[in-house]
Amino acid sequence: MKSVALAIDERTPRGIATGIARLITTGDLAPGDRLPTVRELATDLGVSPATVSHAWQTLAGAGLITSRGRSGSFVRSAPREWLPRRYRDLGGTQEARLDLSRGTPDPELLPALGPALSRVSARADTPSYQQLPDIPELHDLMRSTWPSPVESITVTNGALDAIDRALSTIARFGDRIVVENPTFPPFMDLLEQYGLEPVPVGIDEHGMIPREFATALAAAPTMVVVQPRAHNPTGVSMSRERAQELASLLHRSRMAEHAVVLEDDHSGAISSAPDVTLASWLPERVLHVRSFSKSHGPDLRIGALGGPRALVDRVVARRLLGPGWTSRMMQAILYELLTDADSVAQVEAARDRYAQRQRELAAAVRLAGASLRAGDGINAWLRVDDERSAMVQLAAAGILVAPGTPFQLDEHGDFVRVTVGMVRDEVAAVGAALAAAARA
Repeated sequence: MKSVALAIDERTPRGIATGIARLITTGDLAPGDRLPTVRELATDLGVSPATVSHAWQTLAGAGLITSRGRSGSFVRSAPREWLPRRYRDLGGTQEARLDLSRGTPDPELLPALGPALSRVSARADTPSYQQLPDIPELHDLMRSTWPSPVESITVTNGALDAIDRALSTIARFGDRIVVENPTFPPFMDLLEQYGLEPVPVGIDEHGMIPREFATALAAAPTMVVVQPRAHNPTGVSMSRERAQELASLLHRSRMAEHAVVLEDDHSGAISSAPDVTLASWLPERVLHVRSFSKSHGPDLRIGALGGPRALVDRVVARRLLGPGWTSRMMQAILYELLTDADSVAQVEAARDRYAQRQRELAAAVRLAGASLRAGDGINAWLRVDDERSAMVQLAAAGILVAPGTPFQLDEHGDFVRVTVGMVRDEVAAVGAALAAAARA
């Protein structure tokens, strides 16, 4: 136990937590290791048990340790084995005053479901398993609001379902897939699941960096996976000019002449940026995915996939051998939400509120002496001096954020993802805490 005490330079709750976190980061404390008791460490350090207890709460809030009651506190092992590998470290496992780690929309800004439910039939009457998978009214509405003319559209169980089906029907084991870096961690888990090799391309404030994209295309990829708006984790939305430049590079590439672009527009209805798709220039090579989880509710589990009929039909055929189709009752609920004037107004108000929160928090961080770019949608990407120290310091202030490491395919510096969409008030205080953590 003395070795733990020797690693602690500052005998405050934050100093103790930082020292323990450093031992965990270096591997001197391994997952499953038992920590000294509060009283033992308090005695070794010459501080009160309350001081150590506060440090333990901070470490638990940051997801670094876990308590097993009378058995003591332990360095946390890989939690929640039912989750895909990179999912596991995204959200904190402890309660916090303010949880900005989840990447989920503010429940208070989702449209009310009651009116839509009252207008949907009480019977789920599907007369045939071979019936068309989409209800006609939703299909027609999707087609009329798609970002570019499209041959075929099918409704899916959310964006990831569409992306999973597209990858499984188009890509083959060992294929190379171009992805943004950083990117949404489940994309990497999916590629790993199918034995696909990611080819990372960095992004700037306009989207994928063209020179890196050109280099990636030389690797002869089968697909390109891109988030055109409200990029998770950075909040970047691609400009139309950048989309056209990327489409031109892809069109001219001999090594990637058959590559299919898979676009994940997961936050479309709450994005403040204009609709953009590479299909405006390459309609025969782009599959565009729309999701309504961020705008209308994650538990609706509904999205849409549109693109060339030959590709979409393959996805539809594969789904018929699994889930079959997306519940037509859920499709009817979504249709009501997308056409009811009150629901539409609620989503538009949510989009404006998220944009305001982005601007206000970015200004508060800058005022406190750090830098945070106001993103689009609900997330922002904060550069920090040390990821682990930043998370520990924020946890000590009762704030949880997501670590940046699971989002990155290689070492691109230390970051944390902040779900700005959940910052309802205390903007100045949260901005100051983020700025201090960035320098931790």
